[in-house]
Amino acid sequence: MDHLLLVTSGVSGPSPFFVLAVGYFLGSIPFGLIFTRAAGLGDIRAIGSGNIGATNVLRTGRKGLAAATLLADAAKGAAAVLIVQCFYDVQGGAAGMMAGLAAFIGHLYPVWLRFKGGKGVATYLGVLAAISLKAFAVFALIWLAAAFLLRYSSAAALAAAAAIPLTLIMLDKHAEGLFFTMMSAFIFWKHRANIARLWRGEEPKIGARNI
Repeated sequence: MDHLLLVTSGVSGPSPFFVLAVGYFLGSIPFGLIFTRAAGLGDIRAIGSGNIGATNVLRTGRKGLAAATLLADAAKGAAAVLIVQCFYDVQGGAAGMMAGLAAFIGHLYPVWLRFKGGKGVATYLGVLAAISLKAFAVFALIWLAAAFLLRYSSAAALAAAAAIPLTLIMLDKHAEGLFFTMMSAFIFWKHRANIARLWRGEEPKIGARNI
């Protein structure tokens, strides 16, 4: 973790405030809300689970909007990492991780929506793709397999997020593994209501609308 400490000193690039601000601003853009309003569907927070993410957008019946939300929420996480890395000659990886975490937090707790955001899976995936394509592929495969077998988006996301820290460590990315341990913990925290519904057998399956 020494390289993370070097970044916070500000000697190898822009200040930590710049890194965190760029990440948070990008992550806090509520694409699900923007897209559904632009499509004339009103406030996505009044539909389904009230979440601003792609899974809830899918409950409007607009698969295209859901796909666009998924891609945009992932892209903002990846963009935070890659943009910040461009400002560093050294320690760019550590700065990118800081920006990615800030983007993830921005999606979960956007100031524009009174800190009530999404659950972070797509943004998590975007950050992961920017840091390790191999780990990204592992996440995607686990999510797809679990979603196909169980038909629960939340269970698929939890299974994939649980596997990523160990995957990164196995890829000899130990700092990244610790970083994603924190992010995976947030994923589980934000899905605590889903976990309770899964336990009770009340969790809506993928594609359900009237919930």
